[in-house]
Amino acid sequence: MKSRHALIALVVLALAACGGGPVKRVSEPAAGIQQLTVRADGHWDVVVRLDNFSSVPMRFADANLDIAFDNGAAAKLQAQPGISIGPESADVFTATLIPLPAGRARLASALADGQGLNYTLGGTVQAGPEDGKARSYKIERKSALAPVPGLPGVLR
Repeated sequence: MKSRHALIALVVLALAACGGGPVKRVSEPAAGIQQLTVRADGHWDVVVRLDNFSSVPMRFADANLDIAFDNGAAAKLQAQPGISIGPESADVFTATLIPLPAGRARLASALADGQGLNYTLGGTVQAGPEDGKARSYKIERKSALAPVPGLPGVLR
């Protein structure tokens, strides 16, 4: 009976030793606008938050995103963040862009009224494991921005 228990224990240890370590899971990332600042020249500084839900570090190479407000297209964001984000973490990058006239007008109206506005962020982000090939991930995010008290021209 003791030899049978010893054999079972040996088999269990052998199987445990065969494990390849932690599972490497690559999941779709997410993106959202963390802050939007209207500059004096009319351009926008957009701080984009990238979320890495993977269990491995991911390198974010390219972002092609359309920003729309509740009344339609507002701006096109094209950037090469070139940042690595650790597993199950997030980081930000800033892109300066020229808004479309309708987007500029809608944002000016919201700021003048002290009101927030809904936005949609859609497009693609190129990302991949640091030791692997990048691929394109579809981004679709609906959220809202609100004016920041004491910081004119800034929404979060």
